Amino acid sequence: MRFRLTPRETSFYDMFAASADNIVTGSKLLMELLGADASARSDIANRMRAAEHAGDDATHAIFHQLNSSFITPFDREDIYSLASSLDDIMDFMEEAVDLVVLYNVEELPKGVEQQVEVLSRAAELTAEAMPHLRTMSNLTEYWIEVNRLENQADQIHRKLLAHLFNGTYDAIEVLKLKQIVDALEEAADAFEHVANTVETIAVKES
Repeated sequence: MRFRLTPRETSFYDMFAASADNIVTGSKLLMELLGADASARSDIANRMRAAEHAGDDATHAIFHQLNSSFITPFDREDIYSLASSLDDIMDFMEEAVDLVVLYNVEELPKGVEQQVEVLSRAAELTAEAMPHLRTMSNLTEYWIEVNRLENQADQIHRKLLAHLFNGTYDAIEVLKLKQIVDALEEAADAFEHVANTVETIAVKES
């Protein structure tokens, strides 16, 4: 593992941890949306939008630090990739919540709660993993489990699509609901991208 001599570079670890903690906030808002009636959804969407903006700010802070740092804790392209993928997670979760409100969806199809549960677990694992970037220790189980969760998310997504196309819903409703479940699937994919980037960093630093 490379020696890390400059105190300045340690701020990246704190910023990645803050980004991951914000994703946990977003996943909790997704869970809250599932149990909310229509009148409460706009407030949840507003809070999710604020969390997404906070995520954008965190990502810009990482990019700014990256551009102003002579020495970084690991490769610049990996820092950029990790920050971008963390930001993507929040973007997709916010998109899903926003679409539920914009489309005035009365009831989400059965299976969406499983998607959200997977995202919630992946968010917790990601937040737990980010502090370990300082030492590159105890990370193997993290990326293995997130990859397993993403495979589970793929299966849930396929079943949801089969349900949407089984004739229960009219064509317009299918289009609306498909965009929502697709956004949640994209969030699961982004979690996997984060885990794969962490694995790449750990391999390089070993």
